[in-house]
Amino acid sequence: MKQYDAKRIHNIALAGHSGCGKTSVAESILYLAKASDRLGNISDGNTTLDFDSEEIKRQVSIMTAVAPIEWKNTKINLIDTPGLFDFAGGVAEGMRAADTALIVVSGKDGVSVGTEKAVEAANKAGLTKVFFVNGLCDEDARFYRVFENLKSTFGPSVCPVVVPYIVDGQANVYVNLFDYKAYEYSADGSVKQTALPDMGDRLEGLREAIKEAVAETSEELLDKFIMGEEFTPEEIVLGVSQGVKDGTICPVFCGDAHNTFAIDQLLNSLTWLAPSAADKGEEIAVDVNGEPVEVAVNESAATAAIVFKTVADPFIGRLSYVKVVSGKISPDTPVVNMRTGSQERITKVLTMTGKKQADAEYIGAGDIGAIPKLSATKTGDTLCSPLRKVVLDGIDYPVSSYTMAIYPAKKGDEDKVAQAISKICDEDPTVKFETNHDTHEMLISGLGEQHLDVVISRLKSKYNVDATLQKPKIAYRETIRKKVSAQGRYKKQSGGHGQFGDVWIEFEPFDTDDLVFAERVVGGSVPKNFFPAVEKGLRDSIKKGVLAGYPTVGIKATLYDGSYHPVDSSEMSFKTAASLAYKNGIPNASPTLLEPIGSLKAYVPDSNMGDVMGEVNKRRGRVLGMSPAENGTQIVEAEVPMAEMSDFATFIRQITQGRGSYEFTFVRYEDAPANVAQKVIEKAKAEMEE
Repeated sequence: MKQYDAKRIHNIALAGHSGCGKTSVAESILYLAKASDRLGNISDGNTTLDFDSEEIKRQVSIMTAVAPIEWKNTKINLIDTPGLFDFAGGVAEGMRAADTALIVVSGKDGVSVGTEKAVEAANKAGLTKVFFVNGLCDEDARFYRVFENLKSTFGPSVCPVVVPYIVDGQANVYVNLFDYKAYEYSADGSVKQTALPDMGDRLEGLREAIKEAVAETSEELLDKFIMGEEFTPEEIVLGVSQGVKDGTICPVFCGDAHNTFAIDQLLNSLTWLAPSAADKGEEIAVDVNGEPVEVAVNESAATAAIVFKTVADPFIGRLSYVKVVSGKISPDTPVVNMRTGSQERITKVLTMTGKKQADAEYIGAGDIGAIPKLSATKTGDTLCSPLRKVVLDGIDYPVSSYTMAIYPAKKGDEDKVAQAISKICDEDPTVKFETNHDTHEMLISGLGEQHLDVVISRLKSKYNVDATLQKPKIAYRETIRKKVSAQGRYKKQSGGHGQFGDVWIEFEPFDTDDLVFAERVVGGSVPKNFFPAVEKGLRDSIKKGVLAGYPTVGIKATLYDGSYHPVDSSEMSFKTAASLAYKNGIPNASPTLLEPIGSLKAYVPDSNMGDVMGEVNKRRGRVLGMSPAENGTQIVEAEVPMAEMSDFATFIRQITQGRGSYEFTFVRYEDAPANVAQKVIEKAKAEMEE
């Protein structure tokens, strides 16, 4: 593929609800542009952009994929993003690399939660929005109902450009409202211009919708519209073009990706309607002093590029997908990774079409490509010229709040699992991995059940590691509520030297996450050189509480008396005596079980606020307050026991149809209610017996 100037490059992310046909639209575009020699089909598992084994198996997109095409002397970089909410990290990556969001809407189902989330993501990234209503060859499709649905949801900025003429449920003719021409499509792929069909009042209504959208682009045109004056064809074309580029107009196209109907009209319009990389690509970065600095889309300027996706595959190696904002990246370009501070050696650069790689001379300003073998570079890193060091905005990933414990199928394979997951985390930063040292479990977090299910499948298929997921254990604690004194006396005689240690220790509640050790021994009843042994004995003992074997916290232990033997006393005997004092004293100090409490911030639509508050109460939580957030949502703040939150991610997704999200972080420990403590203690004792 030849090199293009930024003015002739369009970076377009396909987004929308799962199942609306994003990948099919991309396949249709690739086929029409002759970038693919066949029209791939998801059910046949032969699409260019859903090439991963998991995508083929599940018949859904689960990762971002890139493919460039050439159309009318323009390069369009297609970025296909996943529609399932569990893979929203891919949407964040795609939006970061794009200048336009092509939001695909099902002609049958209309505006769905995924449509709303795609628009929200595009708005957040400052992208131009274009709608494509897909699947109009389906008899159940209802374009005009969907169009009204789009208008009522997203406002008067929604502007029709291509509309179908439907006869007996068939949409074979499509009318372009810009040039008022109609085109008829056949199943064999042929297209011919046909007479403008008689659409009656509907055509006038659609023209009115265009005028309404154009009127929103300037005060002058708004005045003209209010006065009832007609717009000239030039004013309409210029108004729509300007409105699309600045975001005040969202054009609506339609067609059928499976048959390639009206896809050519979408492409023809995108080349002049959608902003080019030069129009949209300028960014504000920060320099080494933290000062904002403009980075213009200029191939002659110093290099600055953002890594928006990483592939760490044991077979094809490591690939870093980059969008070059300024300058160019080629094998002889010196670049610095601004996160590590080290210079990266580039051996070659690639153009990616799905999984197919093609060598490129360079990746120019505004363009997208991939660099192999950058071992230290991660997603979100800035690569720039050593002569002009800047940091570009990274990627704003959704919070991973669904956590499970992961266990290897074979004991002893913990290291294998950890190493393989760290590589998966490289590819997908929404996967988080840590070891909980309290429960001795490896914990993995993601965006939902399907997300983690894919991780488990990938461990097997890519890295030959078998693992299972389990509900994570809760890190309970134990403490005391009463002051007590206890003796620990250890005496053992077995020929030769014996063992003797005798201590009196006072245990009392204390505000600490650990043990506070003190002494007030008088008269040398316990020699000073044995104090560290007594403390060591206590520190070893608090690792296991007397109720359920959980660590004991919040204790002050004061050694105040005891006795010793000049020959038989040793550090070991005093360490043992201290542990005996612990075992004798703590059961009498009103021991209690503590449970971890977390701070919950749930972002939910107004209509679901009552459901969420009710659920928080059911889970033994306390609602602390509510506050308004963006787009008609509310933030419900609460404190909830961590033991009650394992399936909250599933609940909030179901109750809000995927619109809600939440953040949950540990804040403190509190006394567990008696009935809860009893169950935990019984379960712990049963496990100990096993």
